Amino acid sequence: GVLGCCIPEVWGGAGLDAVAYVLALEELARVSAATAAIVATHASLAAWPLLAFGSDEQRARYLPALAGGERLGGWGFAERAHPEEMPSIVATPDAEQYVLDGRCASVLNAPEARLAIVFAALEAKPDTDVLAAFLVETDQPGWRVVRLEERIGLHGAPGAEVVLTHVRVARANRLGGDTAGGAIARQTLEAAGPGVAAQSVGVAGAALADALAYARERRAFGHALVEFQATQWRLADMATAVEAARLLTLEAAFLQDLRLPHSSEVAMARLFAAETAMSLATQAVQVHGGYGYTREFAVERYFRDAAALGVPAELVEREKHAIAERLLRGAAS
Repeated sequence: GVLGCCIPEVWGGAGLDAVAYVLALEELARVSAATAAIVATHASLAAWPLLAFGSDEQRARYLPALAGGERLGGWGFAERAHPEEMPSIVATPDAEQYVLDGRCASVLNAPEARLAIVFAALEAKPDTDVLAAFLVETDQPGWRVVRLEERIGLHGAPGAEVVLTHVRVARANRLGGDTAGGAIARQTLEAAGPGVAAQSVGVAGAALADALAYARERRAFGHALVEFQATQWRLADMATAVEAARLLTLEAAFLQDLRLPHSSEVAMARLFAAETAMSLATQAVQVHGGYGYTREFAVERYFRDAAALGVPAELVEREKHAIAERLLRGAAS
């Protein structure tokens, strides 16, 4: 099934490459961005790091269940806003186990996730960078969902604030070494980038399709809206933006499959696809006129989903700065 699309066949998955994966996510997002977000969290943020950093024993134990959908994967990573803040979750060694205590403000796919990758500091100090990643089975005592997230969009994609109280995790369930958590989080989020962009492309494509269909049916002054040049030019610009966002996303996925450097391409795809989804959803609402602001048509959902998928302002600045740095380094070499 689609939940195991990126998991190798030896563990029960489909063994798709990154290009096929982003195409699948795009098609899912055209129909339901929330469903695409659930699949992306499961595949990119749970299965991928287990494949990339897990031991053979960990893969054999968890990947078949993730591929078959018996377990839904989740992701619990809380980046500190300031270096002086205390870690949100602390893992204390205890014989052959770790004891996790703390609070994660947002665990993606919770409360339905049955296996979550949780990041915890190994020192209860504000300036610690000793971070470890753990495979946490969420049906054990001490894992408690305290608040469900209420988003502007992606209403069907679960997410929740979780409190961990003396949650015991076997040492065999630690991903990588004691200090590998930070690197695992960074590499996982970068690898997930093309999938994030693909979701935005799917929303943009849905907005274009609905705008075109409505413009063909709606009549004004004795003519269909699509017969007016202004509408035709708007639709042409929308179609061009969708294709450009799709090609940027496919390029990033293709380079990922080839294991070539692709950080700039991922950043470009994410930024452009997110901006395209928001712009096209807005234009689709406008094409629908007053109906676009009602629940009668799906374009209002595309607008909310595009906003939820959008890149936060601080990350936009960071991504653009990183793209510019790589561009300048390339020009100087």
